[in-house]
Amino acid sequence: MRPTLRAVFLALTLGFGMQAMAGPLEEGAAAHNRGDYATALSWYRRAADQGDETAQFILGVMYSKGQGVPQDYVLAHKWLNLAASRFPASEKEERDIAVKLRDQIASKMTAAQIDEAEKLTRDWQPKPER
Repeated sequence: MRPTLRAVFLALTLGFGMQAMAGPLEEGAAAHNRGDYATALSWYRRAADQGDETAQFILGVMYSKGQGVPQDYVLAHKWLNLAASRFPASEKEERDIAVKLRDQIASKMTAAQIDEAEKLTRDWQPKPER
């Protein structure tokens, strides 16, 4: 069973372990919970590259805050835009949060940066599982 954004958020904010459900997203959450952002980033990127919308959302947040990576609004916008487009209809609340955060970040960006982020979003393709 794949955890929802809400489950990952609770695990990260309340310190619950997610090791019982091994996979890139869960490994990323466990590393994030330990404060090991470099390892978390690697796991989240792996899941995000495969199309996991929750991992894409988390990467967007990490890039927006500069958490484990240099702050980069273009990449934050890209990942949040992808997440917003990939959350299923049953996860409307998560999609709405991704859109709201993406729009907040866009308000800090130039038109050229937004264009670049949107091009990166359009050009993105899921990578096969490793």
